[in-house]
Amino acid sequence: MRVFSFCLFLVIGLSVNLVNGQKTKIKSAQISFEFVSKKVKGTISGFKSESSIDVGNLENSIFKGSVSSETLDTNSGLRNWSLKSGKYFDADDYPKISFKSNKVKLEGEKLVVNGELTIKETLKPITITFTRKENQLIGTTSLYSIDYGIKIKKKREDNLVKIKMVFDINS
Repeated sequence: MRVFSFCLFLVIGLSVNLVNGQKTKIKSAQISFEFVSKKVKGTISGFKSESSIDVGNLENSIFKGSVSSETLDTNSGLRNWSLKSGKYFDADDYPKISFKSNKVKLEGEKLVVNGELTIKETLKPITITFTRKENQLIGTTSLYSIDYGIKIKKKREDNLVKIKMVFDINS
């Protein structure tokens, strides 16, 4: 049954022509985040992707991309300036936040992507779980900003950040 679900997801879900060996690419992204303890929501843009989903051999898929730290936007100019400063994201010295997968697998109907996220000079493992809706992959993950040298609150658990990615893909 799992093999059937896997094949159905790949053939119908991603709508890629296996005969021509096409790979699905990410065309654009909308990325949002929430600093949970502060109830602060925002977006980040400047997305660049070198991702490629190999439908015929999912293990060969690569999710690789970056966003620009300078584009952090919480709808508050003063807060944006503060977050981009040396105390937090240090956008001048670390202009990019990047991710590169090291494992892509299907679990049920979800695409699970394990990889490494780099913020400032800190590289940490992270897992992103994607679901498919029409021509989009919708991914979610969580992290603790303090693990990346971005201390919003004193306690680690108060530095929880929820992240949502909506990737438009070609079909």
